[in-house]
Amino acid sequence: MAVTNYNLFNYIWRFNNFKPRICDSSFYVYIILVSKILGISAFYHDSAAAIIINGKIIAAAQEERFTREKHDSSYPFNAIEFVLSFSKLKISDLDAIVFYEKPFLKFERLLETYVAMAPKGFVQFSKAMPVWINEKLFQKKLLLEMIKQHDEKFNDPKKIFFSEHHLSHAASAFFPSPFEEAIVLTADGVGEWATTTVAIGKGNDLKIKKEIHFPHSIGLLYSAFTYYTGFKVNSGEYKLMGLAPYGDPKYKALIIDNLIDIKNDGSFRLNQDYFNYTTGLTMTNEKFHNLFGNKPRGSDEKITQFHMDIASSVQTIIEEVMLKICSSLREEYKIPNLCLAGGVALNCVANGKILEQKIFDKIWIQPAAGDAGGSLGGALAYWHLELKNSREILNNDQMQGSYLGPIYSDLDIQKTLKDLGAKFDILDDKNLIEKTAKDLSNGNAIGWFQGRMEFGPRALGARSILGDPRSPTMQKNLNLKVKYRESFRPFAPSILREDLSEWFNLNNDSPYMLLVTNVNSSKVKKISKQEEKLFGIDKLNVNRSDIPAVTHVDYSARIQTVHKETNLKYYNLLNKFKEITKCPILVNTSFNVRGEPIVNTPEDAFRCFMGTELDMLVIGNCYLNKNDQNLGLMENFKD
Repeated sequence: MAVTNYNLFNYIWRFNNFKPRICDSSFYVYIILVSKILGISAFYHDSAAAIIINGKIIAAAQEERFTREKHDSSYPFNAIEFVLSFSKLKISDLDAIVFYEKPFLKFERLLETYVAMAPKGFVQFSKAMPVWINEKLFQKKLLLEMIKQHDEKFNDPKKIFFSEHHLSHAASAFFPSPFEEAIVLTADGVGEWATTTVAIGKGNDLKIKKEIHFPHSIGLLYSAFTYYTGFKVNSGEYKLMGLAPYGDPKYKALIIDNLIDIKNDGSFRLNQDYFNYTTGLTMTNEKFHNLFGNKPRGSDEKITQFHMDIASSVQTIIEEVMLKICSSLREEYKIPNLCLAGGVALNCVANGKILEQKIFDKIWIQPAAGDAGGSLGGALAYWHLELKNSREILNNDQMQGSYLGPIYSDLDIQKTLKDLGAKFDILDDKNLIEKTAKDLSNGNAIGWFQGRMEFGPRALGARSILGDPRSPTMQKNLNLKVKYRESFRPFAPSILREDLSEWFNLNNDSPYMLLVTNVNSSKVKKISKQEEKLFGIDKLNVNRSDIPAVTHVDYSARIQTVHKETNLKYYNLLNKFKEITKCPILVNTSFNVRGEPIVNTPEDAFRCFMGTELDMLVIGNCYLNKNDQNLGLMENFKD
């Protein structure tokens, strides 16, 4: 492949002997005896806040859940208010506030990239400079002013610290994990400079050993193809992953020959001749489009077999890179455990391949693997790395099922529903579980709102829409009539952990819905020769297993194992559904419609219920039937 325009960008692993990577903006460490730490991520995408007390994770939430703006990147005022309130703290009670990345290093990348590429990229550079000069470059001052919104008397900049982006990711993956020692692999679009890092975690220590730097990034490669296939960058990557099984990797060789040079150890470089993200306002350029013979798909244009094959091709490349990196790391460090974080760690298909090939004995993935999780990682890094505090290692992990968000009492729920004009019955736990399981077995789609909201992008049985996986029409109906989204999008199965290996080719915990595996052959249905010849979206309507609503076209499924220790109510519901149907599985998808974040409050849940074709809403111990509701309260969420 042609190699041009690299200048100061080195594609190989950069080996590091790092000094402390958490500091204040004056580049020194101000150490105090810390017990209460607030972590913040903001100003790029998926802003969030988290609080730890004496190293224990107390609360965490994304700002989007409060503002109702998906992937909200603004200062997480509401999320901070929540974690403070839940922890019964004021800003003045905090011992440290840690921001998840270092703005000076990011500014350095911006300047050096422009110098390396000049005069290309002037428009992008000129648009970025005013924002940096007025705000981001002086982020400590900006943060201090914003923190004063919570308490105008707060005026202690020495309590504000900055972690590095990938260290925050690595800390979020290792410190809550169940491992005494692990290799920690993080990969995303870009942090300050790093796009891929390798760290070694042991006890309460974590050291980054090597990095790959911008502009070479498998996260940005995947985002480039996300853009090219007509989906939104930084939010549509999972659509690309869901589309991939409908296609064939016909363009894999073309990508390897022209776009990416992959070394035996998995390190890589991208040929910048084909990309526009360093110098322009789009991800790809004309040379990229000419290589594949098509312009980028418009978001309102039809998805064709070409787009499916493109998706399949880049997905295969990502898997190959991740597998090579993991194999090389296992051989180099001889450590049996792997932790994953960063946006690429949300590629559950690649995660499943790593597990399937048994490169590592055990894998643990941070459920808030994207930038939101950086808020938690920054706080944990400060607690363990700078203050040298010991680490408690639990058999499962320290994430508490990732149920770290707001919770509402039954009295609060009932008052809200009455104020909204809702009609509902109040049931005790036993009758609530029995009625919900029976209605699910009769094919109803149910909104399920219970306990603390999940932290991270996945609904895990607290803010979920549930259905019967045995129904051959459930997947299509949920997509088109409830979620109002593309029909090809797959749904995940929630399954009782003890029944996992009977139904799926997996015997590992997967509580965070971040592993993909195949449905067991004993549950698969034989398809006809005529069905085998189908292409593209036509494959969607083929009944492939005993649980067609959660069986993707390649016979795979994104698994959530349900454990009574972390979500007893959801566990009991699955148990009751199993008693009725002999099936220990439910369809579980996030409680929202396309373009809107997962619901947070009882009011959010009722509005979504009344704006979609959901049949029932179970919120706390209140049971709502759509047929009982005032038709004047109906909303139209379809558009």
